[in-house]
This record gives sequence, structure tokens and C-alpha cells, in this order.
Amino acid sequence: MALYTVFSRNIRSFFGRQTSALTPLRVVGAARSGDVIRIQSAASSPLFNGRLQTAKRGISQLSQKPMEKLSQDNRSRFPLSLSQSRQASTATSSSTANMGSTDPQHTYHTSGTQDPVWVHKLPFSSIPQFPALDRDIEADVCIIGAGIAGISTAYELIRRGGKKVALLEARDVLSGETGRTSGHLTNDLDDGYLEIAKKHGDAGAKHAAESHAWARDRIGEIAKELGIDCEYRRLPAYDVSQYSVGDPKHEEELKELQDEAEYQKKLGIETRFDENLKVEGWTGPIDQRGGLIADNQATFHPTKYLAGVLDWLKQQPDFSCYTRTRVMSVDEKGIELLGLGHKSVAVTTESGHTVKAENAVEATCVPLQKLSVITQLEFYRSYCIAVKVPRGSVEDCLLYDNAEEYKYVRLTACDEKNDYLVVGGCDHKVGQEETTPRFAELEKWTRERFPQAGKVDYQWSGQIFEPVDFMAFIGKNQGCQKIYIVTGDSGDGLTHGVLAGKLIADEIDDIPNEWASLYSPKRLGSIIKSLPSMVAHDLQINTQYKRFLQSDITDIEDLVPGSGGVLNKGVSKPLAIYKDENGKVHKYSALCPHMKGVVCWNHAEKSFDCPVHGSRFSKEGVCVIGPAKANLNPEDEQGKTQQEEVVVGA
Repeated sequence: MALYTVFSRNIRSFFGRQTSALTPLRVVGAARSGDVIRIQSAASSPLFNGRLQTAKRGISQLSQKPMEKLSQDNRSRFPLSLSQSRQASTATSSSTANMGSTDPQHTYHTSGTQDPVWVHKLPFSSIPQFPALDRDIEADVCIIGAGIAGISTAYELIRRGGKKVALLEARDVLSGETGRTSGHLTNDLDDGYLEIAKKHGDAGAKHAAESHAWARDRIGEIAKELGIDCEYRRLPAYDVSQYSVGDPKHEEELKELQDEAEYQKKLGIETRFDENLKVEGWTGPIDQRGGLIADNQATFHPTKYLAGVLDWLKQQPDFSCYTRTRVMSVDEKGIELLGLGHKSVAVTTESGHTVKAENAVEATCVPLQKLSVITQLEFYRSYCIAVKVPRGSVEDCLLYDNAEEYKYVRLTACDEKNDYLVVGGCDHKVGQEETTPRFAELEKWTRERFPQAGKVDYQWSGQIFEPVDFMAFIGKNQGCQKIYIVTGDSGDGLTHGVLAGKLIADEIDDIPNEWASLYSPKRLGSIIKSLPSMVAHDLQINTQYKRFLQSDITDIEDLVPGSGGVLNKGVSKPLAIYKDENGKVHKYSALCPHMKGVVCWNHAEKSFDCPVHGSRFSKEGVCVIGPAKANLNPEDEQGKTQQEEVVVGA
């Protein structure tokens, strides 16, 4: 019988009583849903006998270390969950869904309290580490943002040689949306090529297909060249109707998918339509058979791949990387006109240090600016769960349904006997809808179709930046000659990020690229065609300023420990309130530093999210996603102290 150790702080709500912090307790028996458990104090006095109803009610942070080993481990006060116990180089047990980390430094590892499935094989402690910038430096190219776009751009530039590259990251490398992706690599783009052609023409649609195919294949080439074991493999992608057989809408969507398949074939994509398509392992009663098949697509483990690329970059003399180095401004200096004069870029950090560079690349999901290209983006949250399935019980493929907020499915390795079925979807605009029901919806959808699905071990969410004309913005920023941006992933951020490496490196090196105009941030034709939807979106997000007249809670006492909300009494500025697990209250300004939108509490990730332009802040008020650059301003000593624990502790 296994022996587990927990601490009373973590199970306080489970027992419904107050217990002294850090009182060690022992749990004898397996901690699975429905198991009878026996819990004893460290002195072996009887405390509680009961039946565990669900894994999320307080026993989800059980460590499977022996009791004596835990007592010797003084590296962490809470060596319990995967997100908190990062000493091992390989994760040996999965975390349990629905539990967020309480580690103040967790904000620097990822942009939510829920850990993504990728930590199962690559915990945060195994990701390459870099120092903070502590002096002024010079470089040929300064890249801001150490996700797939920033790392890919650095790789392409360093591989070509001749340029000194400095990579800056506000938190840790891979702490942003790259680390919270679902890992699909495909040129079967989710917006559909028939729709893309309406904005960009047949030539634009063909360039989109070619460029994303190049990016998909490029990851495989680099992984092979550098010897990176990242689960990269080729597999088919299936697009199916969201409706069941027999529903008239099912036939309508199959006709749409057939038309899409025929058009994709004209663009050179290996696509076909099969009215009898059925996914192996989809044995549930809901029948959505038939659909589009795009052969020769791919998938991988994203953080394993990028950690491998970073390991290679660390060995290159012209590459440097600085983490926990927040950039506050990127400015062009000097005058360059008609080939005369010279411009350079000054990148200034929060600590006051400067990087002087010939060119700068903002690979930060959203550029560090007020509006401009930001008005051409819509901001969404998307959700994922990872469910155990017996290995071989589900076909290895990429799967999408045809809904507006579509579901997307893939497999990734779990252990010798099981895989994880990663299911995502349930998108909504940032800060405008409740977050927690999304996971239950995904689980219900999964079990109805894949009855062999086991326990949900991981659940998390990420951010999507949807451009009004479907294509990312990659290239020189509007009004700039030396500053490049990468934004607008449109749900295809991995291939867009890799593609950005080539497009930006080519432009810096003055190498013509036939795909460049499709992605140029300065393009006009497709944006003009998108004006009606762009105006509608801008009007909709401006209605979010109504939150100046709204309050999420009427009193701080309304909050349960471990939750937050906005208190707006109307006589002063609204406050973002967080009540920690110990019942202490922390207050911050609820005004987003970007454009003064009033933030909302995200229950799923324990963050404050801005419904206007999608900026997000941790429960400590630390900015984790822009376009905001600054943190939420603390409004009391508790808030100031809590934020300093994160910022100063970095």
C-alpha cells in the first residue's frame, strides 16, 4: 500500500476546518477517486476516515515520495505537486487537474496557475536557464520574447552567421503561449483556404499553404539535424462536421469540407475527401463520420523541441540570452533617408539597462505599443485537457471539427502503457466569459466520443491572437524601418512562429522572399476588405469599458480563499482583489496599464484579464501577456508585498 504525505494547509477546505499551517499528515492508501483513504497525523493519531469523492477536493497535491525522503527534502516547503517539485529532470508522475500552483515564482515559469501537459515529460527545471541582463550591451539584432517565434528567429540568424544576437525574455524562456500550445503542425489552416482566398486571392492562399508547409517541415529538419528527441512525426489531419449523421447540417458541412478539399488540392496540399472517414478509436455513440483528410501533417512536443534548439544556441559565441528582463520600450534612433544617415534601435529594460542594436524583433505575441496593428487583432482564450487513453486505442492523427469554436485533438506520450489524448477548444474572447465550465465541456465532449478515456491529468488554457484577415503580421512594424514584429498567430502560432524566423532573417539580410507581402504588417488590401469585421470588433471591445460601472463582488467577504474579483464601489477607482489561500487580502488597481480597461478575474488560471486588448496579469498583478508592459499597481501593503515576492524574488 502506497504511503503519501500531505500538509494540512493544502487540505483545509477538504476537512472543512482550520488547521495549523504545515502540520504534516500521512495518507495511507491510494489516492484515486472513490478510494477509501485513512489520514493520520505525523504522530500517528487518528484524524479522519472518509471516502474521496473527487480528485480535485484537496488530495490532488499528493507526493509519491516515501515519507522519510520527504522529511529530508528541505529544498521546498511544499514538495507536493509537479509544478512545485521541479528537482527531478524528468517528471515521473502526472499532476492532477484543477489544482493551481501556489508558488510565487510559478508566474515566471508559465502564464497560468494550471500547468500544461508538456511538463509531464519536461518539467520547468529541465528548461535551459539564463541570467538577467545586468549591464548595457550591444548586438546586431535584439529579439524580445523567448517563445517559438523569438527562438526560431535567433536560430535562423545564428545559423547563417555574421550577426550577434541578443534574446530577451521578461520571465523564463518558454513561459508564454508557446509553452501552453497543443502542438499541432499543419498547413490545413483553421480559417480555411476558401475564406483566405476571399481576402488574399488565389496567389495569397497558395503562398499561405506553401509557407506553413515549409514551417511544418522545418521543425522536423532542425530536430533531425540537432538530434532533438521531441516526438516529431508525420500523420494525417482530419476535418469533420460538428454535427451527427442524420442532422441536415451534417450534410451541409460535409459539402463545405468537400469544396475545401478540392480547393486545397489545387493549392498543392495533399488533401482528399472521404464521406466514410471514421477515426479509429472513436467508438462513442455520436457519429460524425465523413470529412477532409490532409495527409503528411505533423506534431511534436513543443517545449522539448525548443529546449533542444536553445541548448544548441547556448553553445554559439554570437548568441546571448537574458531572462527575467522585462522590456519597457523599443525605439528607433537617428535619421535614415534616401540612403543617407543611419538608424539604430535602443531597447530599454525595466531595470534601466539598454541594448543598442541595428535591428529589433518584438516576438512578444502582441507588440509593445498602444494601438496600430493591435486594432487588427481579436483576443481569445482557448482550453485544453489531457486525458489518459490506453496506448494504441486511438488513431494517431490530428482531428478538428467544423464548429466556430472548434475542438482539436492529438496524442502525446504519457508512459509505457498510455498516451495522453489532448483535446482543446471552447474558445471565447479574453475576459468576457466565465472560464471554468470550459474544462467540463471538453471532458464531456471527449468521453462521448472516446469512452476509453481515463482520468484528466492536466487542464490548462492559452491565448490566441486572431488577425482580421487570417494571416499573421510578420515583418517591419508599421511606421518603422528597424523594428520587426510577430503577432496574430490565428491559432497556428507554431508554424507562424517558425515561419517568422525565415521571413525576418531574410528581410534583415535583404533576401527577397515571395511570401513576405502576404504577412507584411504594412499590407492594406486584405485589411480594407476586413474593415466591416474590424469595426464591429472595435465597437464590441469598447463596450467593455462599461466595467467602470460594474462590480464583480459587493464585499471582500464575498471572496473565498484562493479567488479574486473586482470591487467597484463607484466612489473611487475599481480595485482588483485577491484573497490568498490563507485568507489574506491583496489589493491592486483594476485598471489595465495599456488602455485603462477594467480587468476581470479568470477563475481557471487565477489571473486578472483585460477584456479590451487581452492583457493578462497574475494573481500578484504581474503582467504575463501584453500589450501591457507594466504590472497592476498595488493598492495596499499586502498587495505590494505579494508582488515584490514575485518581482524581487526573480
